[in-house]
Amino acid sequence: MPDLLPGGTPETSSLTPQARRRVVRAAALRPLNVLVLVIGIVFFAATFAWWVPPLTLGTYSALVYLGTRDPILQRRTLGLEAPASNQARDVPPERRARWLPRGETRQKVDAALAEYRKVVAAIETSDDVTRAVLEDTIPRLHATADRLVDVALQKEKAAETVRDLREKPSSGSGSRAEDLRRLQTRVDEAGVEISTTHEELLDLRAKVVRISIDADNARKAEALNASLDELNARLEALGDITSP
Repeated sequence: MPDLLPGGTPETSSLTPQARRRVVRAAALRPLNVLVLVIGIVFFAATFAWWVPPLTLGTYSALVYLGTRDPILQRRTLGLEAPASNQARDVPPERRARWLPRGETRQKVDAALAEYRKVVAAIETSDDVTRAVLEDTIPRLHATADRLVDVALQKEKAAETVRDLREKPSSGSGSRAEDLRRLQTRVDEAGVEISTTHEELLDLRAKVVRISIDADNARKAEALNASLDELNARLEALGDITSP
């Protein structure tokens, strides 16, 4: 299974052989790398200079090696999300969860992240066949954890805005009341999604165990990944809760 750094970048040394082959193949077929190889072949065919083949192969090999270390290529090849521009995404979700004020939201997020880690551990400690089948699951789990914390942080920020605006004297305009109503609705939706995420992560542990003992584990793995994709889509759809 690809081992991801806090920001979601795979460590090449920790990739499974299958994932490593995919990354190497993608690096080998990069247009620029192939172009270097073609130019070297054409130049050798035209000049028959003895030093062209080793120079070409050396340059091509170096470009392929550097390509396998490229986090953008790794993400694209392994189906991970693009790197986040926000430096906060380079912080592990458990540490970012500590930025939440103490209360119900933080408790739910901490509980969900604890289940997330247990699911990841269940996959990583399973047999080789199960890990191969669930190769694409752990990146999805990392994305879920990151998005869950994003939603929780936005929820608390929006809830604080609602409290502040409610304490300010009204100007008599109905626009503020409508904005507050919409913002509160978004806060409530985020709260429901945080609770749902926790419940779904609880169910995932049992699903991983069933996949490890079921002969038809490939089909169940696809269903598990589909449910994670749906969960991530719902979390992402919340977007910026504080936006209009």
